[in-house]
Amino acid sequence: MSTQQQIRDSMQGVIEYYTQNPDHALSQDKEAVAVIEEGLRARATGPNGQTLVCDMPQALGGGATAPSPGWMMRAALANCEAIMIALRAAQLGIELTTLEVRVDSLSDDRGMLGMDASRPAGPLNMKISIRIGADGVSADALHSVVEWAEKCSPVGEPLARVMPTEYVVEID
Repeated sequence: MSTQQQIRDSMQGVIEYYTQNPDHALSQDKEAVAVIEEGLRARATGPNGQTLVCDMPQALGGGATAPSPGWMMRAALANCEAIMIALRAAQLGIELTTLEVRVDSLSDDRGMLGMDASRPAGPLNMKISIRIGADGVSADALHSVVEWAEKCSPVGEPLARVMPTEYVVEID
């Protein structure tokens, strides 16, 4: 069985289960627990031993030994969008030949530093650039896959609710 078929079958199984058992679709998300290891270096741990380490730049007193939490947020968004696009493509039987997701944002660090209460602490906006391609699949169909992923992304959708988010799609 191909990976794409496995994804499609798995997704269909979960959809069927939740259709028959809608009360099971609501679940408590897994907790992440963060501790400061040294200086501004933090380690978050999940319930199954997963870890995520962040640090701040030296200019802010960090050790710059790991990516910052802001970069991790953008990376998580890029990964989530890519996964959701691939999930939907597999569900529809679309074999992607190209998929690249880039996320950038604009921030005013005065908000994070508490210098100006009118400035938000986080990004002012997000830009998600997607390059996608599939042999024999129309641009409209690929745009539809991206639109579905945008609406169903468990990372991107809540972020888009609270800040302007721009999607730019390039068909390869």
